[in-house]
Amino acid sequence: MTTNAAATSARSGEDAIRQVSGQQLETAIASARNSLLALQRPDGHFVFELEADATIPAEYVLMRHYLAEPVDAVLEEKIARYLRRIQSDDGGWPLFRDGASNISASVKAYYALKMIGDAPNAPHMQKARAWILAQGGASHSNVFTRNLLALFGAIPWSGVPVMPVEIMLLPKWFPFHIDKISYWARTVLIPLTVLNALKPVARNPKGVGIAELFVTPPDQVRNWPKGPHQKFPWSQVFGGIDRVLRLFEPAFPKSLRKKSIDKAVAFATERLNGEDGLGGIFPAMVNALLVYDALGYPHDHPDYVTARGSIEKLLVIKDDEAYCQPCLSPVWDTALAVHALMESGVAQADQNVDRALAWLKPLQVLDTVGDWAASRPGVRPGGWAFQYANAYYPDVDDTAVVVMAMDRAAGGDAAKRDHYRESMARGREWVAGVQSKNGGWGAFDADNTYEYLNQIPFSDHGALLDPPTADVSARCVSMLAQLGERRETSPVLDKAMRYLESTQEKDGSWYGRWGMNYIYGTWSVLCALNAAGVAPSAPSMRKAADWLLSIQNSDGGWGEDGESYSLDYKGYEPAPSTASQTAWALMGLMAAGEVDHPAVQRGVAYLAAKQGSDGFWGEERFTATGFPRVFYLRYHGYSKFFPLWALARYRNLNAANSKSVLVGM
Repeated sequence: MTTNAAATSARSGEDAIRQVSGQQLETAIASARNSLLALQRPDGHFVFELEADATIPAEYVLMRHYLAEPVDAVLEEKIARYLRRIQSDDGGWPLFRDGASNISASVKAYYALKMIGDAPNAPHMQKARAWILAQGGASHSNVFTRNLLALFGAIPWSGVPVMPVEIMLLPKWFPFHIDKISYWARTVLIPLTVLNALKPVARNPKGVGIAELFVTPPDQVRNWPKGPHQKFPWSQVFGGIDRVLRLFEPAFPKSLRKKSIDKAVAFATERLNGEDGLGGIFPAMVNALLVYDALGYPHDHPDYVTARGSIEKLLVIKDDEAYCQPCLSPVWDTALAVHALMESGVAQADQNVDRALAWLKPLQVLDTVGDWAASRPGVRPGGWAFQYANAYYPDVDDTAVVVMAMDRAAGGDAAKRDHYRESMARGREWVAGVQSKNGGWGAFDADNTYEYLNQIPFSDHGALLDPPTADVSARCVSMLAQLGERRETSPVLDKAMRYLESTQEKDGSWYGRWGMNYIYGTWSVLCALNAAGVAPSAPSMRKAADWLLSIQNSDGGWGEDGESYSLDYKGYEPAPSTASQTAWALMGLMAAGEVDHPAVQRGVAYLAAKQGSDGFWGEERFTATGFPRVFYLRYHGYSKFFPLWALARYRNLNAANSKSVLVGM
C-alpha cells in the first residue's frame, strides 16, 4: 500500500471509529495509571521485561553446555517451550515478531533445542533444518554465530575473521583502535579477542553437534559471507588485510600476545560492574565469563562468580516458559514511567513520582570517568546509565529523560527544585560536554563516526559504531529547551537544532535509531522542535506532521516494523498498529499543534478501544531496536506507559487554555 493509499484508507475509516467521551477517557487514564502504579517496586523504581529474539536464550543454553554446568532440566524445558513457540511457520526464527526468518537466529535456536534434547527428526526440528539448508546452510551465519560455532568445534577458525588480541596495544592514531568503536562493540569484542587467541574448545559433555546444518562441510568452505552493507572497495581492502593477518598471526611474539591478553583481561575486570555485568549486556557478560574459564580461573574465583551471577539476573522464569533478556532497563523504564505518571496528574501519582525520582537520583554517575572520556577528556561525569549500574557507560538518552523528569517534578516548588538542582546541572553539563562536532549526539560516545570500520570483516552486522542520531539528539534538545535554553543564546542548542534540521528526510520524517523507526524518530524530533520554540506552522513541523497523518492505519492506529531499516528503504510501508507506536504518533502530532485534528481523535479512540481489562495494552510486536537489521527489542513496559502518556496529554491539552505542549517530551 502506498502512503497516499494508507492515508485514504485512514480517512475512510474515520466514521467507523467511535468518539471517546470525556468520562471514557478519564476512566481509561485512571485504569492505566492505577495498573502502572501497582507495578512500582517497593524502593520506588519500575522495571519491565526486555525481550529480544531467539539468539539470547539459545546462547544461554549453549553457554551452560560449553561450561559443562549441571543440567537444569526444568529450566531447559521452559526455554525450549519458549523457543518452539516463537518459531516461524516456515521453520526458521525471526529477529522480531512476524518478521522474516533469520539464518543466524535459526542456527542458534536449532542448536540449543538439540542440545536440550529435542530429537532431530521431530517435526519442528526437521522444518527448521530444511529452512536453514534452503538458505545455504549454517556457513551463511553471521560472524558472531560462526565465532560461537568455532568455540564448539563445529567450524574451523578459518570461518571467523581475524581479530588479534594485539589490537589492545595499538596506538590511538592507528586507523583501528578500541576507542574508535562503540561501547557495546568494545565490551563484546575485547574479551572475544582473548577467546580467539586462546581458541578454547567447549566441553559439550553430550557431544552434540550440528553437522546436518551444513550444505558444504565446514572445512571445505572457502568463501564465508560478508555483511550486506560491505561494498567495494573497502570490503576487498579489509578482506586482503584479514588474509595477511591470518598468515602472520601465528608468528606474533608470545610475549606480545601475553601482554595483550593481560591488558584485555584487565579491561574487562576493571569494568566487570559487579553482578550487573560487563557493559550490562549479555554478550559481553558471557564473553568475560568464558575468558575467565579459558584462563583456568577456578569456579569459586571472585571474578568468575561475579561474572556468572550477572548472567542469571537476566533470566525471566515463568510457570511454563523461560527466556534470557539481553540486558535490564530499570532507569529507562522508571524515567519514562515517571513522565507518564506526571502527565496523568493526580496527587497519588505525585507521591509515587517522588519515590521513583528518589530511587533515580543516587544512580547518577558522578565519580567514574567512563570510556566516553577518551573522546571528551576534561568533561566531568554526570550521566545516568540504562541499567541498575553501568558506571563506565552512562548514556545521554537516559540522562536527558531523567533530567526532564526532575525538572518537571520540581515545577514551581522551590524546595524540590533546590533538591534536584545539582543533579540536573551535572546531567546537563555532561550531555553538553559529549555533544558531537556535527551538533548531534550518539547514545554513549561523541564523534563515534569512523564509518570505514563497519567495512572490516568482523563488522558484518554493521553496528560497530555509535554515531549521532536524530532520536537521541532530539531528546537532548528537549532537555536543553525545557531547562530554559534558547538557540539564540545557547551555542550547544543552536548547533543541535541545525543538526536536526539537516537530518529531516525528504518525506518529512526523521530516522529512529533506538525505536521503530521513523514514527519514533519523528515523535522525538517534533517534541524537541516544539520545546525549542519552533512554531507549528514552520515547514519542518508541517512536513513531519503531514507525514504522520499520511501513514495512519484505517483502524486509527499507527505501526511500523523492522523492515523499515532495510538498506534499500524507499519509504514507509504499512504495518499493523501497535499501542506504543500509536502513542508516539499522537504525541508527535500534539507537539506539532494538531490536538484537534480528526486523526488524533481516531488515534485516541484506537487506544481507548484496545485497552485491556487489566488497564494495559497487549503488544506482542517489537517496537524498539538494538541494532538495525540485526537485533530488535520488545520493551514490555512500552505498552504500559506510552499509551497512558498519550491519552493523558490529549485530555490535558483539551482542558487547558493553551493547546501547546509546554514540556520537552
